[in-house]
Amino acid sequence: MGKLSRFAHSAAATNGHLLGELRSKPAVITRHIVDACGEIELAYRMIAERENETVKIERKSSFVIVAKARIWASEGWQVVITDADGKSYELSEFDQLLAA
Repeated sequence: MGKLSRFAHSAAATNGHLLGELRSKPAVITRHIVDACGEIELAYRMIAERENETVKIERKSSFVIVAKARIWASEGWQVVITDADGKSYELSEFDQLLAA
């Protein structure tokens, strides 16, 4: 029994951490912003695409969504941000979202 418990603690999970240490994150995380009335309030949506992968992230803050979009773009993803009015912004236009 002593050998088994030592082995379990030293075995690495697929996320590179020891078993039981940290859980893997889901591939896509989409969280909705909910206002006081319980309705979904979307301010900004980022869509990042690369090859056959797509990631969608929604945030209320233009600062946060632009920061996330720049990180994804720096990793080779094609990124577009859409605001609540439906206007789309390419990478070269992200600064317009921060000026508001």
